[in-house]
Amino acid sequence: MRNHLLPICLLLVGCMPGPAPDDTATRASQPAAMSSLPPLKSFATPTPARPERSNADIARDFLDLSFRLESGRELAVFTRFEEPITVRVTGRPPATMMPDLAALIRRLQGEAGIDISLTNAAQANITIEALTRREIRRNLPHAACFVVPGITDISQYRRARRSARANWALLRNREKLAIFVPGDASPQELRDCLHEELAQAIGPLNDLYRLPDSVFNDDNIHAVLTGFDMLILRAYYAPELANGMTRQEVAARLPAILARLNPGGAGIPARAPARTPRNWINAIEAALGPDSSPSERQRATRRALGIAQSLGWQDHRRAFVHYAMGRLIAATDPDAAMGHFQAADRFFAATPGAGLHRAFVASQLAAHALSRGDGRTALALIEPNIPVASRFENAALLSTLMLLRAEALEITSRAPEAAQVRLDSLGWARYGFGADWAVRAKLREIGALNPLKGKRG
Repeated sequence: MRNHLLPICLLLVGCMPGPAPDDTATRASQPAAMSSLPPLKSFATPTPARPERSNADIARDFLDLSFRLESGRELAVFTRFEEPITVRVTGRPPATMMPDLAALIRRLQGEAGIDISLTNAAQANITIEALTRREIRRNLPHAACFVVPGITDISQYRRARRSARANWALLRNREKLAIFVPGDASPQELRDCLHEELAQAIGPLNDLYRLPDSVFNDDNIHAVLTGFDMLILRAYYAPELANGMTRQEVAARLPAILARLNPGGAGIPARAPARTPRNWINAIEAALGPDSSPSERQRATRRALGIAQSLGWQDHRRAFVHYAMGRLIAATDPDAAMGHFQAADRFFAATPGAGLHRAFVASQLAAHALSRGDGRTALALIEPNIPVASRFENAALLSTLMLLRAEALEITSRAPEAAQVRLDSLGWARYGFGADWAVRAKLREIGALNPLKGKRG
């Protein structure tokens, strides 16, 4: 399920799967609301990058994703749908949902080679029901969206959640399931739910913090399915695999499957990153969860940082803790926060495939530079990362970077250019943040960083 998280990740909210009751897997059209802002923008052709890791590492990732639930519970056998897979939509989908879902289906067909299609038939394998966020929280309080096997609508959820048919660990094949998504969320949040929940509905059920280039990761940096994710899904539906196989049986077939699907990964040395211990995961969940107080979040983040340091981590997981701490203390101790953001950038820079992560950090470093009136430094941080945000289809991050750029241009006496960039950002902000009030709040938040505006009163 995609969990509601604090704005630690700046603009993202996160997803996890699992079997009920303890491992519930967890992101006719309603007309779009009228807006006085420029038209909403959306991304065109996706440009996912091939994974930059060895097939040996990818095989290990595949097994850990496929034979374990996020709670840590082991799965006895491999399960998937027998193709073809049909998907239908019910509830009250907003205007952006069907185009985004159709684009996702096309990607799964073309990039993952899966026989999957949309249908209006009630007998569809997968039902995606668009609900309100309130309805979702009423059923699963911390979830933004989630997926459950063995049912077709939310009315069946409470009865089914404690039954064998809705228990992922007891499944021996996948035939029918339901995905619940927030139809009243921002277009980006809804799209992110579609990507993660549909991928977990048809593929692996676990998330791994050690993956820097995947939506199968609770850090929620990635918003849409990556090249790594599509490779995992293509392998998941390889003809050599079948329902009921054990971990050992799948492991025996994976080297040949990956050699065929990802020949470039054969010559890359294995890195074999250390597994993520449960105490670190628990600390991060406490740091980002909605039920902790600010002081509890800081204590939990310090615990996570201490664990990362004791394990000698030098990768994106160590960076992520610094980033989370920087976000937590930015308002109360900006200088210490800057130290954490700079540390996060160093560790992200040392992790292959962490370019998007660095773009998030750059937005924080640029905001700090803006608040000091240093527009040139802010521009140097922002401009290389605007195409990164666009390539990874994160409209919320893209619009934030553009708004930061507009303020930096204004500080450096380029007001006409600043006005155009600010105007261009608004269509992306509408996709990323949704309602006009949320877009205007982001405008005010970033505009307040500009010391020139303060001087003007």
